[in-house]
Amino acid sequence: MTAAIVGVGSALPERAVPNSHFAAIGSSDEWIVKRTGIRQRHFLPEDGHLADLALAAARTALAQSGRAAREVGHVVVATTTPDRTTPGLAVEVAARLGADRAAAFDLHAACAGFVYALDHAVALIESGRAGTVLVCGAEALTRITDHEDRSTAVLLGDGAGAVVVADVDPGPSVEPAFRLGSDGDLIPLLYADRYDRKLRMDGPEIFVQAVERMSEAARDVLARRELTADDVDLFVAHQANARIVRAVGKELGVPQERLYLNVDRVANTSSASIPIALHQAWQEGRLGPTGLLGVAAFGAGVTWGAGVIGWRPADAESR
Repeated sequence: MTAAIVGVGSALPERAVPNSHFAAIGSSDEWIVKRTGIRQRHFLPEDGHLADLALAAARTALAQSGRAAREVGHVVVATTTPDRTTPGLAVEVAARLGADRAAAFDLHAACAGFVYALDHAVALIESGRAGTVLVCGAEALTRITDHEDRSTAVLLGDGAGAVVVADVDPGPSVEPAFRLGSDGDLIPLLYADRYDRKLRMDGPEIFVQAVERMSEAARDVLARRELTADDVDLFVAHQANARIVRAVGKELGVPQERLYLNVDRVANTSSASIPIALHQAWQEGRLGPTGLLGVAAFGAGVTWGAGVIGWRPADAESR
């Protein structure tokens, strides 16, 4: 038995916001696209519930996996913007999903949260403590966005993505591997404090750190499994900025056709970005019936991580 991703799902708010929305703060469509690759993002209404998006993504992933909700042993939701201070999103998602036997908790590692949660899910399965784990990344970043700050406002969007991780037999030929890291000395580069409650960022330095940390972690993971970039069927990095993703791909030698980008459509959705991208890649036929996925992320903290994991959907016709 080897842990693999067996189902994916995503959900976006109905409201799509084009770059023209930011003309009032001096940001043109041309300026935004050139610097970030972003063309639109989705905003959750002020009275909207992030749990609704997380639940929709989870239901899609679970349906594709062929598993029943009662088979889920753990529900892990990566988020920095839950609907409540407490309890977290995960307990509500588990209850509404019907996963009444599941432990449930939220995980906060900013934009790297999904990779952290994915590593945790694999560890639960490898240790025998769970056979099926639902991992969700869900964010309403508009709740902590300074909409007058052109350096951050144009970058951020809302959404949710989910994957089901389960033990499969026969398992993928490559066992999952992850490398996670953090450096609290770099907190001033990207943070939101309890007084201001808005994201503040040193963009140029974050760019450098993100490329360096994600590339280093991914190289370590590949080396540990004696792999090269050519062995990975699809590489999905955190969709913060198209230039960052392409720079990481270049550092690793990932061919363009195996490097996934959807930041133009959804912008930076923090911990939701990788699972949203995985689901959209599946819908577009970029993922085959089986394969090896590479993931990498970097976020506030600073936190980062990378991993490789097999892809084995139960329903190969569910696009």
